Amino acid sequence: MADVHILLATDADWIVDEVTAALGDTDTTFTVVRDGRLVAKLVAERGADLVIADLQVGSMGGVAITMALRLDESAGVLGRVPTLILLDRTADVYIAQRADADGWLIKPIDALRLRRAVDAVMAGDPYAEGVPAPIEEIDPDMAGDERTGDAGVEDSESPESEPANAG
Repeated sequence: MADVHILLATDADWIVDEVTAALGDTDTTFTVVRDGRLVAKLVAERGADLVIADLQVGSMGGVAITMALRLDESAGVLGRVPTLILLDRTADVYIAQRADADGWLIKPIDALRLRRAVDAVMAGDPYAEGVPAPIEEIDPDMAGDERTGDAGVEDSESPESEPANAG
């Protein structure tokens, strides 16, 4: 990355330490915002190439920050600013998707995953953790498992399985 300004919205010192250690270099500058209500204003005044927002930031967390930025974008007040939300758990993925975040990581964060996420989002690609891979569809007309050649034959005496009495 060349001459990148990251606005980091968090009130947790450990997140500031982790993010700046992982992403900090001579071409990257940071603005740390500890009040989420100030993010859109600071982006409008100073600009930002990326907003990284913790899910929980005191008065206004990452989802609300992202939604505020998207509302300002739709009103023509701001251009699109890529956002990366630091989620607390996999169950939070749904709200990150609904907020139209460009990417998200599930804490705990590490330098490699954070760098991958930032690189993807800055390149205009999504970065999503905690989203299950698509399930491979099975043709109902298949008579068995075509990968093994079994034509619907079940081995009830295999060492991996045994019959069980349900009572």
